[in-house]
Amino acid sequence: MKIVVLAGGTSTEREISVVSGTGVCKALRQEGQQAILVDVFCGLADTDPDTAFDGDYDVDQAAAYIRSFDGSIKEMIESRREFFGPNVIALCQAADIVFMALHGANGEDGKVQAAFDLFGIKYTGTGYLSSALAMDKTMSKYMMQAQDIPMPRGFSLRRDEKLVLPADKDLSYPVIVKPCCGGSSVGINIANNDDEYINAAKEAFSLEEEAVIEEYISGREFSVAVIDKEAYPVIEIAPLSGFYDYKNKYSAGSTVETCPAELSGEITKAMQETAVRAAEAMGITGYCRLDFMMREDGRFYVLEANTLPGMTPTSLIPQEAKALGITYSRLCMKLVDISMKKYQ
Repeated sequence: MKIVVLAGGTSTEREISVVSGTGVCKALRQEGQQAILVDVFCGLADTDPDTAFDGDYDVDQAAAYIRSFDGSIKEMIESRREFFGPNVIALCQAADIVFMALHGANGEDGKVQAAFDLFGIKYTGTGYLSSALAMDKTMSKYMMQAQDIPMPRGFSLRRDEKLVLPADKDLSYPVIVKPCCGGSSVGINIANNDDEYINAAKEAFSLEEEAVIEEYISGREFSVAVIDKEAYPVIEIAPLSGFYDYKNKYSAGSTVETCPAELSGEITKAMQETAVRAAEAMGITGYCRLDFMMREDGRFYVLEANTLPGMTPTSLIPQEAKALGITYSRLCMKLVDISMKKYQ
């Protein structure tokens, strides 16, 4: 198959997207596919869509080309209106399917998916509506709580509204403050008092117009992949210090990840069943990843759903697949295959 691995973009998770895309592109080529790596925003100006998938291909060279734009992304955003870069749509239309390796805003939030639906372009993962709902942590809470999915108590606050303190909403410190639609834990802070809360809110509002404030769940953190309506083994994430923020997610050796997680069979089953129910509540198809926190007494809560989770070879979903004996390259191919089913 001819496959465009779409990465890069304009979000705060651009670099992680390039890492995911590079790994996926190599894996798909290892599986015998004609995969090419394309930056959704910067595109490939001098590439002919009719021949782009032919012949030998250097994935690392393609990734280096994408990174050559890193220093000028902000200037490019300010100087033009068009989001899709040169030849992006033509290349995606020439492909059999697009592997979505985008993360964060303008990629994981349904906008690209909606455009591709209009262009008749096939892509991996869930559709535009569930992507948008999952990206918005306020809407996610409404959707999941309506289906009795356990979630932390909290509230939302907009930048143009009067700042509400946690005590006003019957929450006590510590609380989690995070941008409503961010990813990779960018802009997330734990606030232990009013001063820290105000500063955390300012940081969240510097990134987005809306912030989500939730009770801090002290305990163990887990994640569960749901692929084609099947829950994969539970993985535990244990940062050596602090919580699972951007630094601990992407700094080698900063987090201990255990898969399968050391949990009782009863809790494991309950968490996996809740992950499947949460994905269904959000209308997510194809694949996703659900993040959990669990108190010492065994009560667990869904934190959020990730519709385009990290797909580096050492990311959480590949680790869960490995526990089932599924190699990274086969996992990437499986995600393509299950995504193609919705077009048959």
